[in-house]
Amino acid sequence: MNMVTTRDLEAHFEFECRACENGHCRKADVETILTERKGLKEFYEAFKEHIRECKRMTYGQYMFVIDREVLPDAVLWWHNHPEFKETHLSTAVGTDERPLNGKFVYMPFLNVQVEPQNMDENYWVFLKAYMPADDPSFPSVAAKLPAALWIEREVKDLLGFNPVGHPDPRRLILPEDWPEGVYPLRKDMDYRHSPMAEVKTEYRETPEGTTLVPMGPVHAGIEEPAHFRLFVKGEEIVDVDYRGFYSHRGIEKTGEGRLTYNQVLFLAERICGICGYQHSVSYAMAVERLADVDIPDRARYIRTLMLELERIHNHLLWVGIAAHLVGYDTGFMHAWRIREPVMWLVERLTGNRKQYGMNIVGGVRRDILDYRKEEILKVVKQIREETKKFLDIALNTNTFIKRAEGVGILPYKVAKAYSVLGPTARASGRRIDTRLDQATKTAMAYNEVDFKVPVYKEGDVLARVLVRMDELFESLWIVEQLIDQMPGGDIMVPIGDLPEYEEALGFTEAHRGEVVHYVMTGEKNKVYRWKVRAPTYNNLPAVPEMLKGYHVADAPLIIASIDPCYSCTERVQFVDVETGKVKVLTEAEFNELSIKYRGVF
Repeated sequence: MNMVTTRDLEAHFEFECRACENGHCRKADVETILTERKGLKEFYEAFKEHIRECKRMTYGQYMFVIDREVLPDAVLWWHNHPEFKETHLSTAVGTDERPLNGKFVYMPFLNVQVEPQNMDENYWVFLKAYMPADDPSFPSVAAKLPAALWIEREVKDLLGFNPVGHPDPRRLILPEDWPEGVYPLRKDMDYRHSPMAEVKTEYRETPEGTTLVPMGPVHAGIEEPAHFRLFVKGEEIVDVDYRGFYSHRGIEKTGEGRLTYNQVLFLAERICGICGYQHSVSYAMAVERLADVDIPDRARYIRTLMLELERIHNHLLWVGIAAHLVGYDTGFMHAWRIREPVMWLVERLTGNRKQYGMNIVGGVRRDILDYRKEEILKVVKQIREETKKFLDIALNTNTFIKRAEGVGILPYKVAKAYSVLGPTARASGRRIDTRLDQATKTAMAYNEVDFKVPVYKEGDVLARVLVRMDELFESLWIVEQLIDQMPGGDIMVPIGDLPEYEEALGFTEAHRGEVVHYVMTGEKNKVYRWKVRAPTYNNLPAVPEMLKGYHVADAPLIIASIDPCYSCTERVQFVDVETGKVKVLTEAEFNELSIKYRGVF
């Protein structure tokens, strides 16, 4: 993939198109690039004085290299474009490219929705800004767009970038005892180094006239460590401060430069305890696009089948927890009882209840044997019948409805401003679903099955329940279609050497929302930069807006209504559980443990 200048549209530079629909390369001049998708040429015309380079990174992914001074205006141009209603700031990556060109990079990604649920028209835009090594700063986008609040605090912590004008520049990820001037994701920072310094805590002051009610870091209603500081008047929550990242594991640092691209796959699947396969597919898809391969059709169908089975059991898990939090424990037990046959099924298909070990870059490791198809359909029928009965009872139980209806409302405009994703977004009227919105057909089979994307406008906890339950039934229908249409043939294609220093995104729609993995290749089939963004990372910053105006007793349910996963948001430092000390593993030890405990955790 060759870089091309857009300074002069008359020039006819040519470059290689990667991952075309038919798997073959094609040539295009600059004019063709800018007219491939709606909005590209319009953006160029608006910012041509500040655009340095552009390229098509892979099918449906475009990059503009721009001056850092116009980053906020460029991001807002896409985000607020009147014709692109559901475009959102997905995430951003900071990269230390000093070993390559002496500069740092900050690059936001936008998911551009030209037309909802049209993967042939929608695309991704990367806005890449270089910064000199002695001045890694850029004007804050967060000052104008809340969706960038955490993103910019993260690159400040981990890379030492300065988002000038950021409204809340406190630490986000690094612990209080981490010394100033030490940045873990810079290339000159050894992954084994774990400095400690004087402890200091950065909390917001309690607003005048309010009382502080701390919730966490350990709380009976939240399974993972997270600290919500609720500022209340009486029982009403008037403001919220959040402190998290107690579980930050440094997975990105571990994966960069040490492991081959297939070894990183083992880490990717362990990012989250219940949606690990979504991360596994997202990462594999990014590498496959860099390698210019379309995986076999049968592998695409098997991947899609496993993704939907994962969605089914996770939605049932979540609705059970929601029932428990409102005191409806009968609903909790029924939901988890219904879920269990799905777990038995995936164990039979893969050998594991979770962390299936099914994926490999280039396809899948195990085939779905024909005699298993009847068993899959039997489980699907059982889940559909039992879930209908459960919902008939739950949605007519006052204990459940009164606690969920009209509580934790997230308006559409706020959901869009924070780039909220998944069922949380769809319950607030956002018609987004990456399965249909973006081109997944080289890695999955969503373009070959029929299903609806449920959307509600109420934006409350009940709407988030209903979206998930509607999705569950759609997933059951998807599984039936996949079994009926399952093609024959191979289940993987070999992947050779990867091109060096090229970039691409992989993505899936997890049960919580859009999962994104960015990969920049390095030398010798290793990863130079790996960026992971789980959906909770986008949804959690909006939770304070959902809590305001409601009672303290509502807080656990409102927080749980986004189905938060703190571990996959916080992304490994190895710790000896007996001594509490950091334990550094050699590469051989790490690989040995990965194989020994594969599928155990």
